[in-house]
Amino acid sequence: KCIDEEIEGKPYGVDVVIPAQYVGKQDGDLAQANLEDMISPEHRKFIEGLLARHKVPELPDAADRADGLLGWSQSGGRAHVDVAMQHPIKLIANALGPPPPDVIERAHEAGILVAALIGSADHAKAQQTAGVDIIIASGYEAGGHTGEITSLILWPQIVEAVHPTPVLAAGGVGSGRQLAAAMALGCQGGWLGSIWLTSEESDYQPALIDKLLDADSRQTVRSRCISGKPARMLKTPYTEAWDEEESPGTLPMPLQYLATAEASQRIYRHAQSNEPDSAALLGSPVGQVVGQMNHVRPVRKIVYDLVSEYVEAVGGLAAQLDLGNDP
Repeated sequence: KCIDEEIEGKPYGVDVVIPAQYVGKQDGDLAQANLEDMISPEHRKFIEGLLARHKVPELPDAADRADGLLGWSQSGGRAHVDVAMQHPIKLIANALGPPPPDVIERAHEAGILVAALIGSADHAKAQQTAGVDIIIASGYEAGGHTGEITSLILWPQIVEAVHPTPVLAAGGVGSGRQLAAAMALGCQGGWLGSIWLTSEESDYQPALIDKLLDADSRQTVRSRCISGKPARMLKTPYTEAWDEEESPGTLPMPLQYLATAEASQRIYRHAQSNEPDSAALLGSPVGQVVGQMNHVRPVRKIVYDLVSEYVEAVGGLAAQLDLGNDP
């Protein structure tokens, strides 16, 4: 409702996650209590020990604890779609597999386009067959859930595989020059995420924004420690702990998120205390483009810079083609 009131009728979309594979799907989605029973005492002890080493206190009120399942299931994702379609959205974007056929059909009947994030040509073809309108080719460099193929290789493969379905480039797009590279490889546009995290309008807490501004492109890691599926995020002592020898290893989706949801809340709340090292475990999904995110800028300025850099890059290429030609 807030978005509807603020954007004055301009089109907007909603990003959801309806995963294709996860624990409990074969049983029609298990109840949270059943999933809780699948989290081993070893994992609970490891998480508590990690928080204790970094002096992260418990939540002051049990009511502060959010739903640990979020939307990492068919039923959870559908619930988000139900809410989204009560608003004048123009796009639904899904990750981690093709949206269910009935969700695509329902969206199309309402005049809503459907997009899907993918990381391989095979996945892109499956999405096209399912009826998805826009393919978002997310390269290895991207923040959040991503595959193993770098953007420069992935983008043209996807463009060729799903032609004439439009392809948006994701992963490593944080400037107009990078957008120009994506367009040169056949993409119809870009899907940008990370660069908005350090905008003036971002609601991230200052401690996290400072960490993102200070990070370079080597300070991200592709880890399963958030959801149980590979996702690129800021490298922190929290992500490193899950790779250490004493770690019990991550759990499959949605168990990993369920096991760590309260820990994440405690970490974020502790980071607001301004105590020494209170933000040590604080992190966020972010792409390797974080190395370019060195200043806080308003969204208006970010978009202006993207456009001007794009025009400059394309103009430079056009000038190179003119070299040696007679006037």
